[in-house]
Formats: sequence, C-alpha cells, structure tokens
Amino acid sequence: KLTHLKVGQKIRPPEESLQLHKLHRSKEGTPTMGGVLILLSIIFSVLMWADLSNAYILLTVFVTAGFGCVGFIDDYIKLSKNRSKGLGFLGKIIPQTLIAVIIGCFVFIDRNLGTKLDLPFFKNVILDLGIFYIFFAAMVVVGSSNAVNLTDGLDGLAIGCTIMVALTYTFLSYVTGHMVFSDYLFIPFIPGAGELTIFCASILGAGLGFLWFNCFPASVFMGDVGSLALGAGLGTIAVLIKKEILLGVVGGIFVLEAVSVILQVGSFRLRKGKRIFHLAPLHHHFQVLGWPESKVIVRFWIVGIILSVLTLATLKLR
Repeated sequence: KLTHLKVGQKIRPPEESLQLHKLHRSKEGTPTMGGVLILLSIIFSVLMWADLSNAYILLTVFVTAGFGCVGFIDDYIKLSKNRSKGLGFLGKIIPQTLIAVIIGCFVFIDRNLGTKLDLPFFKNVILDLGIFYIFFAAMVVVGSSNAVNLTDGLDGLAIGCTIMVALTYTFLSYVTGHMVFSDYLFIPFIPGAGELTIFCASILGAGLGFLWFNCFPASVFMGDVGSLALGAGLGTIAVLIKKEILLGVVGGIFVLEAVSVILQVGSFRLRKGKRIFHLAPLHHHFQVLGWPESKVIVRFWIVGIILSVLTLATLKLR
C-alpha cells in the first residue's frame, strides 16, 4: 500500500554527503512512513487491553502520538517537497519540548512519582532534583526520541534495539507496579505503573511485526513518524516508572549514536573542519571502514542484548 501511495525514501544528494549517498543510493524509493502502522498497532493494542482510566497509560499514549505527529509532518514535507530534509531543527525541537515539559509537570505534581531519582546499584541513595526535575524529564523524553531517530539509519537497526529496550521495560514496569517484587528488589513501588507493561508489550509486538519487513534488505522504513514516536514513548515510560538512568544503560546504542553526532558536529565546528569519525552517526562510521551493513546491524544488536541483560542485573546488585 505504501508503494502505491509513492511514499518513497529520499536520499541525501551527493553534494550534501557524497559518502552517505554512495552507501544508501540503492535505498532510494523504498517505501517509508511505516511508523504509522506501528503507531496504529500500538494504539489499537492499548485500547483493547489497557485500563484507559490509568493516567500513566493516557499520558504515554498522548506523548507517543504527539511526537508521532511531529514526525509525520517532517516525513510529509520530505515527500511532498521531494527533498531529504523536512522540518528544521527548531520546527522539531520546539513542539517536542512543549510536549515533554507536560510530562515533567505531571511527574512534579503526582504524589506517587515526585522529583526523586532512583539511582541504580544503590539501595537507599536518592537524588531529589526538585523543580529542576521538570527540565530533566523533558530532556530524557526529547533526547530519547531524537536518539532513536538518529539510530534509524540501517535496515532493522533502530527497531531491533527498540524491541530490546521495550522488552526490558516490560519487566521493569511490572515489578515497579508490584508491591511485593518492588520491595524485594529495593526499587520504589508506584501504584498503577504496572499498567505500562501493556504499553511496553504493545511496542514489542508492533516492533516484531515491523522488523519482519524492515530487516535487511528492508522493504519499508519507519520514517520519523515511527522513530520519534517510539523514542518518546520509551522515554516517557522511563520517567513514569522512575527508571530514567537505566534508560541510558539499556538504550546504550541510542546513546552512542547520539553522542557520536554531537562529538562530530562539535569537532567540525571547533577544530576547523576536523572530524572524529569518518561519518556520523556511529553506524555509518563502521560502514565506511568496510563493514557490511548486515554485520553492523547484528553486532549492534548483540551489544543491545548485552546492555539489556546488564540493566536487569543492576536490580540484584543493590
């Protein structure tokens, strides 16, 4: 259906990035905006199985859909204007920040959540950010969203890593919302947080279904509508179950991809055109080194699996 609608991926022209054009010119025209199908699947599953009176569920759906709308507009501009760039930086970051601040404000006033950070590896060490938690929560959601977006550059890479994070947070959401298990693992008990297990499982199911068509060589891409929404959804769940720090561990691949871009841009501007990596994000660096795309993807997945296991292991290291 996406092929008939002519929603084909636009590749950056050689004058913008010759190396990237050489690596991805074969992907030109591949149907994109498959993230719409992911979002519909997630929302349908939530409507079917989740408790719609649960504020955490409603808020997570709102944020995921909101970031999905930003991504949809970005993708639509790329396709309708027949160019590789959609919304500008401010066009993305302003609505993302406004939506994310709502999360921070909700957590700030919610009696069950509050502004304290649950630090991994420690039983009774808690950091209270006070009103600054609002900005911290917004940073987590916006950062997670854009990090997943940056990772979505190879077939199946972003959705594969998203599945691993969603699976891990399925478990974390359940134990956080279970009084006995949370007490046993020395993590804060949050009434109602267990309902987010359904949202995580919805991401897991939708992601697996999409990966069937997105794995190398991909027959469809998720587009910004998918990557921005999924990243925001994961970030929101991390904030609502007070596992924000662990998101940086289990989502380590996303962090590395985002940091590689920040370092690359910073180095280019501060060192008069000198680069740290051959190409950023990080997965493109390994492609330039000669790694086949499939090898980069699988090796990043392996690292993602290790990080997921490590994240769960931190629960017993307290």
